[in-house]
Amino acid sequence: MQELDQEVKEMFRLGMGRFSEGGKRPMKVRMRSQVAVEEIMIRKGKLANDTEFQDIWIRDMNWKRGKRRKCEEMKLRKKNKKRQKSEKKIFYWRVLDMRQKEWCLQEEEVMEEARN
Repeated sequence: MQELDQEVKEMFRLGMGRFSEGGKRPMKVRMRSQVAVEEIMIRKGKLANDTEFQDIWIRDMNWKRGKRRKCEEMKLRKKNKKRQKSEKKIFYWRVLDMRQKEWCLQEEEVMEEARN
């Protein structure tokens, strides 16, 4: 993380109002390079596993990336609909790190679907 600290261009709190102890307001952080943003987006999943950081949400606000992601998601919806019945019990397609990934269902989900 030390090297990513050097990539911060500017950082500020969003929203109106005064500072209040224990208050929560979103922050906007601008990075110097897209490479740093992509590295953070790859690592952000690790925060969910750490109880200390469960309240932290990270979102890439880059408009072009969001538009490209929506386009990829629309393609994958069509691809998911074309799966055969047996494939639907095993996996589905989703966008992860701006790439199409095959997402395997957990064993519990597979067993439950197999019963139905």
